Amino acid sequence: MRLHRSKLQTWEFSRRAIFAIALLSFVAGSLITAQWLHLTDVRAQSNRVFELRVYHAVPGKLPTLESRFRDKVGPLFAAHNLTPVGFWVPEDPPASGNTFIYILAHPSREEAKKNWDAMFADPGFAEIMKSEQAEKLVNSVDSTYMLPTGFSPMK
Repeated sequence: MRLHRSKLQTWEFSRRAIFAIALLSFVAGSLITAQWLHLTDVRAQSNRVFELRVYHAVPGKLPTLESRFRDKVGPLFAAHNLTPVGFWVPEDPPASGNTFIYILAHPSREEAKKNWDAMFADPGFAEIMKSEQAEKLVNSVDSTYMLPTGFSPMK
């Protein structure tokens, strides 16, 4: 009788353990799924915009313009929540010698305006503008705000 009761108790323990593991697995899976669905909803409702900026440099000044962005503008971007996606120079002529391109990601158009205004008011930016007057590097700048399409991998 004692041996039979021991096996019965072991069986009861095993059933409870299997049930507990199954229940925990279900709860963990549900929480992970719920979190994933929530992130997808947030991303789909985002107002995030991207800003394409194309700088047309004075001939021969592109290396100096790149240095300015690397050494001076980059830290200002970071200080004012302007988030670069990347910086590029064209590979092929005629644009390869005088064009500097970058893309910024903004949480919204309103945030973009607020962050640009803060950067323009920064004394460090005033210093950059003063150096631009002393040594002109840029002929013109084109700026285009872009919204990602519904099928864009980057949103």
